[in-house]
Amino acid sequence: MWEDASGPTLMVWIKICGMTNRADALAAAEAGADAIGMLFAPSTRRVSIEQGREIACALPPHVEKVGLFYDESASTIEEIADDVGLTAVQLHGDESPDFVAGLFRGDGRRSHVRVFKTIHVTHDVPPDVGPYLHDDIVDAFLLDTVVKDPVTGVVSRGGTGHTFDWFRNGALVEQLAARTRVIVAGGLSPVNVGDAVRIMHPWGVDVCSGVEREPGKKDLHKVREFVTAARAATT
Repeated sequence: MWEDASGPTLMVWIKICGMTNRADALAAAEAGADAIGMLFAPSTRRVSIEQGREIACALPPHVEKVGLFYDESASTIEEIADDVGLTAVQLHGDESPDFVAGLFRGDGRRSHVRVFKTIHVTHDVPPDVGPYLHDDIVDAFLLDTVVKDPVTGVVSRGGTGHTFDWFRNGALVEQLAARTRVIVAGGLSPVNVGDAVRIMHPWGVDVCSGVEREPGKKDLHKVREFVTAARAATT
């Protein structure tokens, strides 16, 4: 459940991403997930507006319905959020601070749709997050791993199954957490999520491929194990 900034979260917030069907989403919610993620960006896990609406409508009100977008237009993001019934959007591309700040401003402060901005972490130079720290333009930052194929040169952002260096990026987490919530993703699984929580102390964690039996299909045993391990690390 999403807590106000004035009320600290006692247990880590958990998002299960890459949902493609109603049954998996409901099972994840029943297992204790606080949020369900759906991809509206190029991916083997991409869902249509109709699929997204079916998933969102089936979920309990307290479960966050998050849509992931990659360098999409503001009008498209806002239209899909309205059509599907999203409660949050995750921007996973190279969206500028001005773009992020302008989303969902028509109704005043983002009263009905929150905005998460993904920060892409590599094994080399820490990302420059300074421009995103002004004026509270996001409701949360999500740290995810960027992987470059050494042969093809293709860069993959998210769903890679790879972790980033948690110790090396501790300062980054602290910098972001001083301003808003921080969600850690990238290569998490039931085996390592407890360590990620204990080492980085994030507000939330996000998993996709680490609880799948195949792309887009969840292993519900792994989902339950992930939730249990993440919760145990904060008790």
